Amino acid sequence: MERFFGFDLGDAESAVTRLKNDSSAVPEVLSVRDAKSFITAYARLVNQDILIGESACYSAEAIERKIRFKSRFLVDRDCERDIKSFAAGVLGELIRNGDYIQGEDCSMYIGCPAGWDAQTRERYRYIFEQIGYPPVKIISESRAALVSACQSKHLQVGYDILSHPVLVVDIGSSTTDFAYISGGKEAPLHTAGEVFLGGGIMDELLLDCSLETSKDGKRLREVFAESPSWRSYCEFAARRLKEKYFSDEGYWKDNPCVKTVQVYYDKPLKLVLKMDASVADRILHKKTDRLGGKSFKEVFIESLQETRRHINGDMPDLIFMTGGVSKLAEIRDWCREVYPEAVIITEIQPEFSVAKGLALSGRIDEELRLFRKELQDLIDSSVIERIVSENVDGLYMRAVDSMTGPILKKVMLPVIHRWRDGKIKRLSDIDGELQKDIEAFLHTDEAKQLLVEPVQQWLRPVAYEVEEHTVPICVNHNVPYKALSLSSYLALSDIDIHLDTKNVFNVEEMTLLIDTIVALIIGLLCGGSGVALIAEGFVGIIAGFVITALVLILGKNRMQKAIMDLDIPRPIRKLVPKSYFEDHLDQLKDEIRASFYESFEKEKNEEISERLVREISDQIEECLTNMARVVEIPLG
Repeated sequence: MERFFGFDLGDAESAVTRLKNDSSAVPEVLSVRDAKSFITAYARLVNQDILIGESACYSAEAIERKIRFKSRFLVDRDCERDIKSFAAGVLGELIRNGDYIQGEDCSMYIGCPAGWDAQTRERYRYIFEQIGYPPVKIISESRAALVSACQSKHLQVGYDILSHPVLVVDIGSSTTDFAYISGGKEAPLHTAGEVFLGGGIMDELLLDCSLETSKDGKRLREVFAESPSWRSYCEFAARRLKEKYFSDEGYWKDNPCVKTVQVYYDKPLKLVLKMDASVADRILHKKTDRLGGKSFKEVFIESLQETRRHINGDMPDLIFMTGGVSKLAEIRDWCREVYPEAVIITEIQPEFSVAKGLALSGRIDEELRLFRKELQDLIDSSVIERIVSENVDGLYMRAVDSMTGPILKKVMLPVIHRWRDGKIKRLSDIDGELQKDIEAFLHTDEAKQLLVEPVQQWLRPVAYEVEEHTVPICVNHNVPYKALSLSSYLALSDIDIHLDTKNVFNVEEMTLLIDTIVALIIGLLCGGSGVALIAEGFVGIIAGFVITALVLILGKNRMQKAIMDLDIPRPIRKLVPKSYFEDHLDQLKDEIRASFYESFEKEKNEEISERLVREISDQIEECLTNMARVVEIPLG
């Protein structure tokens, strides 16, 4: 991607920025109809051409005029046509000025209120797609403003924003938008989105004050009733005067702050707009029906208090204000009243914060795309499979260490006790019972839980080896290295995604892993048929004369087979105390473990090993993919 455009389409004013895909580049505010910040208005001329900006408000050739339509987007589907017409006019101006070349490798980032849901954003995005805009992405205006603040050389607050919770207050012309940012990521906020309180209310009140003192006031009210476009144009002029006054109230105490607007309707009319301390007090503190009988101050403070009640994390240490009204010192005082612990900041040109942040968001997203591509290249390579393969023998050993004792205690002993109690007829039947019971045990949650710690211990050094390859990817693209840190997840850090070590193997893979253990345990415990467990002490414990006689008559080998198939009377079985079996199993545990290690080296099951490597590698790669999916490159 060569360039990124940011389009802050506001209800009263709009701005467009452009940014080269260069880490040292800064967003450039483009002029549209000779204005950096231009009125959100369009006029359709007799020849069907679209005129936008200030001239659209009073062009004599207009057969249709529309202004301040974005604020109706959620409640009036007809305004989609107005947005489309205006956006088409802006695109036409960019093409005519040579700022945008059709077909160039670029994307357009367009802002929306933080409270718009995914469906609303997609409906909004589709409007621009229909017009022929380059690939469009819709993002929160509040987030865009924060991006601009983080990368502002004037503010130099990147570290604070990344390290502390921030409340972004974007005061537009029709709405005030709140967004809570924690750790550089936008977090849910119950009151996020549009609070229908904007600087436009002040503009209307200033206009009303001016009409009351104007000699043409009565006729101007009639014109405004007949021509909403002229009223909006005069409100825009009032807005400019208001911002001029509030940007330096000290200066205007001793100097007149006045602007004269010529209104050309059926005859020329003059409107004198004036700002002074009394007018300022009125537009901030006077109760008005437009706000349900409350003043601007009351509604603004109530909205701030609502955000404080619904913040789930820490209270913001920083409040970043954007929008033209943010220049007003008294509004910053209101923020301190509700958030006394927070530092209040605003940019030098807050009216361009969102537009600049939108273009910067494009560059951040491109960096993120390259980051994910490089990670995918790693996943597509054989690196992770090689790391797992080189370590898989250790996994077998840990599994044996963790499973041998429990299998002896939980499975083998109960089987032997059932034989002792006469529930298993012959010693030769023990093999089948063991096979069945061990398989059932391996399908239990208890068996899975036994693998959690050894698998975690095995995964940790594997994770460290994987990180030798993921950390450079993070560094290359300005992503915190812990974003792809498997070891952090295994340590149960506060990151959302954790590798579930209980499910590293499903039941089938877990059974495969210890199939060889099962066979070996049965062989060691039963001598191939169950004799080994009891034969060593059998002569001195169970009616020795029976064994001696059988040895003399049948010979030792045939005796063993006869014993295996003999239904030994239950009273004789009971002569073997339970403690004998338990003690004997403890003695066999180390022998079983050592024999497994030796057997494993001689008779590795390559099919099982290859499958384990594949399954574990897939799990790790899927985990890394999920981690990358939620990564947000820090804004600073």
